[in-house]
Amino acid sequence: MTTTLSKRIQFITHGGKQILLVDFSNCPASDVERIARAVPDYVITQPRGSVLLLTDFTGASFDEEALRTMKESAVFDKPHIRKTAWIGAGSFPTQFYERLKIFSRRDFPIFKTREEALAWLLAD
Repeated sequence: MTTTLSKRIQFITHGGKQILLVDFSNCPASDVERIARAVPDYVITQPRGSVLLLTDFTGASFDEEALRTMKESAVFDKPHIRKTAWIGAGSFPTQFYERLKIFSRRDFPIFKTREEALAWLLAD
C-alpha cells in the first residue's frame, strides 16, 4: 500500500465536530479493499449513532472484492454511523453503489466538493 492506514483513515475536526475521513483517493482496488476492511476498527470504538463519516473516492479503482469488503464494513459499521457523505464518487460504478445501498440499508449521499459534504455532515 502506498500510504499507511493511519493516513488513509483518520479523525479530523471541522466546525468543532469530529469527522472520520476515509481517503480512498487514487487507490487501486486492492488498497480500497484493505482500507475498507480497516474502517470498522475506527468506527466501532465510537458511541452508537455518533460517527460522521466522510469518504473520498476521487480517482479510486474498484473490483468485486473491494465492493464485497465495503458492503460488509457498511453493515458492520451501521449502528455507529450518524451520517455519511461521499465525494469523488465519479469513479464509483453505479451498479456497485446501488448494491452497496441495498445490502447495507444505508444512504450514501454524494457531493461534488469536500466543503459541501462537510457542511451537510455538520448540519442538524
